[in-house]
Amino acid sequence: MSLRKSLEVWKMGCVNYTAALKLQEKLVCDRKVGKIPDTLLSLQHPPTYTLGKRRTDHNLLVPKEELQNMGAELHYTDRGGDITFHGPHQAILYLIISLKDIGFGARKYVENLELTMIQLAHLYGVKAQVGNKCETGVFVGEGKIGAIGVRISSGITSHGLAFNIDPDLNFFKHIVPCGCAKKGVTSLKRETELQLPSEEVIHEQLVSSFARSFGYTNLEWKEKCV
Repeated sequence: MSLRKSLEVWKMGCVNYTAALKLQEKLVCDRKVGKIPDTLLSLQHPPTYTLGKRRTDHNLLVPKEELQNMGAELHYTDRGGDITFHGPHQAILYLIISLKDIGFGARKYVENLELTMIQLAHLYGVKAQVGNKCETGVFVGEGKIGAIGVRISSGITSHGLAFNIDPDLNFFKHIVPCGCAKKGVTSLKRETELQLPSEEVIHEQLVSSFARSFGYTNLEWKEKCV
């Protein structure tokens, strides 16, 4: 079976951001030399703000010293995109994938990540859509429900997407989310009229939506910790 059709899925629970970053770096190296197949990490983070490689510190609206009092960390990363927040009750997918093997360019890759989240929202009767030009991610009206920030090195991806199930939206008040000053932030819990299942189920649905969007037919699920 071709690598495109086989995807290893790591269910990881709540993972410290630094540990997840180091793991991605190792997996990217392994994927480049063909040591591992395409791999997806499904997880959550403790309260964490991250900045992309553009270093848009001005979009952090509180002094860095106050973050510790809020119980949050700040990390600088080498992904694309602007500042964003990760925290409990948010579904995060980090993708270690060979774009060459699946025949995708960078733009199509991002578009399919957006489609992944749109499809998940649709399961709960929520009409999500892509943003305006230069607005990466997925929106419900004027509220952003899903963020994307990716890195591509020698054709291998890392980082990925974050979908808001029911995070504490107050954390987003301390930043200009993804640099979009005119947009707010929302969540699946806020937008749907349906009763939500467990978050584990929603994480699995997001993974399944990703697999459909990218043509993977063989998922190998593994429980992992770091």
